[in-house]
Amino acid sequence: MNTFFARNGWRLATCTLMVSAALSAPLAGAAVNDQDILNDAKTPGDVVSYGMGPQGQRFSPLTKLNTSTVKKLVPAWSFSFGGEKQRGQESQPIIHDGVMYVTASYSRAYAVDARTGQKLWEYNARLPDGIMPCCDVINRGMAIYGDLVYFGTLDARLVALDRKTGKVVWTKTLGDYKAGYSYTAAPMIVKGKVITGVSGGEFGIVGKVEARDAKTGELVWSRPVIEGHMGTLNGKESTMTGTLNATWEGDQWKQGGGATWLGGTYDPETDTIFMGTGNPAPWNSWTRKGDNLYTASTLAINPDNGEIKWHLQTTPHDGWDFDGVNEFIPFDLKKDGKVIKAGAKADRNGFFFVADRTNGDLLGAYPFVSKITWAKGFDLKTKKPIVNPEGRPANPFDPAQQAEGGKGKSVFAAPSFLGGKNWMPMAYSPKTELFYVPSNEWGMDIWNEPITYKKGAAYLGAGFTIKPLYDDHIGVLRAMDPKTGKIKWEYKNKAPLWGGVLSTAGDLVFTGTPEGFLKAFDAKTGKELWKFQTGSGVVGSPVTWEMDGEQYVSVVSGWGGAVPLWGGEVAKVISHLTQGASVWTFKLPKN
Repeated sequence: MNTFFARNGWRLATCTLMVSAALSAPLAGAAVNDQDILNDAKTPGDVVSYGMGPQGQRFSPLTKLNTSTVKKLVPAWSFSFGGEKQRGQESQPIIHDGVMYVTASYSRAYAVDARTGQKLWEYNARLPDGIMPCCDVINRGMAIYGDLVYFGTLDARLVALDRKTGKVVWTKTLGDYKAGYSYTAAPMIVKGKVITGVSGGEFGIVGKVEARDAKTGELVWSRPVIEGHMGTLNGKESTMTGTLNATWEGDQWKQGGGATWLGGTYDPETDTIFMGTGNPAPWNSWTRKGDNLYTASTLAINPDNGEIKWHLQTTPHDGWDFDGVNEFIPFDLKKDGKVIKAGAKADRNGFFFVADRTNGDLLGAYPFVSKITWAKGFDLKTKKPIVNPEGRPANPFDPAQQAEGGKGKSVFAAPSFLGGKNWMPMAYSPKTELFYVPSNEWGMDIWNEPITYKKGAAYLGAGFTIKPLYDDHIGVLRAMDPKTGKIKWEYKNKAPLWGGVLSTAGDLVFTGTPEGFLKAFDAKTGKELWKFQTGSGVVGSPVTWEMDGEQYVSVVSGWGGAVPLWGGEVAKVISHLTQGASVWTFKLPKN
């Protein structure tokens, strides 16, 4: 966030627009259509969506690279984003017709020859001085449709570029950056529309989901996710979100938070967008009674008009910053001789949720971290947590609960607000029927403070210190069985895990570590089979595809993100890690 950067003597650089001419063969090939995106998980010759398919399972059917051959995986090329603009690199590349499209920190976009690593064009967004990103200057990736590629900027704009030249075709504003809005997620294409959310929950913005015509950028519908706000459809008011003041008091809904900062998934079988929502604002829950809908929730949304079909609120009346934005992945749950259209989410609050994706009915809520203090479990019938009252930060307005300085007494809470799992996407393998969850073991001392809303200022009303739970590890990659909630295997890592996961039909699971390694594990046993040192922490999401008869794997390398900025005692432990900014690409040679 801007106040954080100021305290540390950092100034967000102003970026300039730069488009370089193609340096090799012209960018040609067929345009990407709706069917290409719907079939992305089944077509290993490209990656044309964030999540390697609209459902976001991050599973590849490729088998050339497997538990026997992975030891032969070798570097093919490395591409540097260049300059001094490093920081966190959380992007997932997309690949189409031999070209890789990838984003980098400070709202930059690149086209790279996927065979050689040669830069074809580069676009640098021109950023104003007053941007206020909460959790580093990252970007998580692009979308592609027709002959355009799309990505968001730190000053809350959506930019459409000509995929062949990198030139701007259109730009649309998603929110007022002076009020704290920004945008870091990868956009999603659904039925010819670009679906976006917004970041900025720590500044009292109002989260929303919007759909724009992919060709023109014109707004089709907008759905605020805080009750009391009106949606729009085709330029006119549509319906109110929820019921005014049903779960919010007074005018608190006007700065209710609920940022939709991670993006969503889409299920073509039920024709539904699944979008997660962030924390209510402010963090201090004593200032806002009620469940505070629709924060800390998963929303099922009609892609044609933006109407909410159902919701699952995983942390009602959140007081710990347990954003509910984590990806809800549709899958077929095979249990007791039946096949259920289900979805799963590993939440910041430490629970792994399985729900019926047709109606939101809760089928299971299983702890996937070793320590949860805020709740004792979930009531599947009411879909409500069994909250531990002693686990909530104390009321700073009650003299009996006050500490020095008018603050509320501190409590220890686990997980920390950085979550049992944060933004980093998990993967699902239909072959093993397991989810592979990048998790972290940490807690926090947290206390509440009085707070007043001011446009463009941090709106927390809380203080915190994050601490690791164990001396020998923080990060844990876990294989979860959604039928039982049992952990089949786990891999422990010294530093937090902050990168995405990839699974393959070759029984491999790939993920990166802050120590700089890209690693491959046996999907059935968790045995480490291969690793490569990229030179900087890996907090991006790996992908795999086939080209010229060879299987490739790519990952973005560059340490950063929220942990160094917000991690407290954890940040001190990992302060020695090296920054970087590059894409590493590996291949399994034919011979």
